[in-house]
Amino acid sequence: MESWLIPAAPVTVVEEIKKSRFITLLAHTDGVAAAKAFVESVRADHPDARHHCVAWVAGPPDDSQQLGFSDDGEPAGTAGKPMLAQLMGSGVGEITAVVVRYYGGILLGTGGLVKAYGGGVHQALAQLTTLRKTPLTAYTLQCEYGQLAGVEALLAQFSGNVVESEYLASVRLRVALPVPKWRLFQQDWLILVVVHCNY
Repeated sequence: MESWLIPAAPVTVVEEIKKSRFITLLAHTDGVAAAKAFVESVRADHPDARHHCVAWVAGPPDDSQQLGFSDDGEPAGTAGKPMLAQLMGSGVGEITAVVVRYYGGILLGTGGLVKAYGGGVHQALAQLTTLRKTPLTAYTLQCEYGQLAGVEALLAQFSGNVVESEYLASVRLRVALPVPKWRLFQQDWLILVVVHCNY
């Protein structure tokens, strides 16, 4: 996937259903470790809640290796799965949803729970603002000192940047570029430094 949407800012939605209070929180989480850390921070913020149900798409939206969910004590399939279905249907990646439930004493039934948990995530997604993320890949380039300004200008033209530089007899650069732009950058770069650089 060349690029995808990610959350620009956290979202919180609070809803009361049959005396139970549901707090839905969405956040940007780049990877499973970040998703788990967000879940733990929500648990710490709401230690008295009866349930902390979870779903995440911790990478690109089409990466099934980074999906996860938990019903956290609710009947199987009534919380985490409907939450995950909402996230997957949104097309947003690197996102985690936690729905905190403070139990109000009235049972909602299977259908009611699915509606409450999935509906909370749906409402939160409706309020979510997003950014487009384009993954970068690192490459190593080498050029002469006199070509450095031209290489830096070319990098800027292709949305790349210098990650690391080493100045010896020539300049060695570790650069990051959007994957889809590498081939075009490489063609222009070769024209710029055809005689004096190695890659």
